[in-house]
Amino acid sequence: MLRIMEQTDADIMCFGHTHKPYHRVLNSGIDGQDHFRHAVNIGSVGKPKDNDIRGGYVMLTINENSSVLNNESISVEFIRFDYDYEKAAKAVEDSPLPNEYAENLRRGY
Repeated sequence: MLRIMEQTDADIMCFGHTHKPYHRVLNSGIDGQDHFRHAVNIGSVGKPKDNDIRGGYVMLTINENSSVLNNESISVEFIRFDYDYEKAAKAVEDSPLPNEYAENLRRGY
């Protein structure tokens, strides 16, 4: 992850492929000079993999005086919300998708 961020000169990278929300602060500094980068997995609204059936999204706040030298330059808030997951699961069962996807919605993994 750090290599990708360095190669693209990204200080903040938001992604969601694993469906597991998290925020990691990585230090790519050299020669004693810090350079903090933030990797933010925003999770998913459907097909959860973190044992939480609610939908989720991220509120990313970049502080007014943000700097790559300060690992607290951004804050990440993971927000959860209820939705009709049973309706979504039934729609999956009525579709060509595998019924296992519907069970994933009901179980949260």
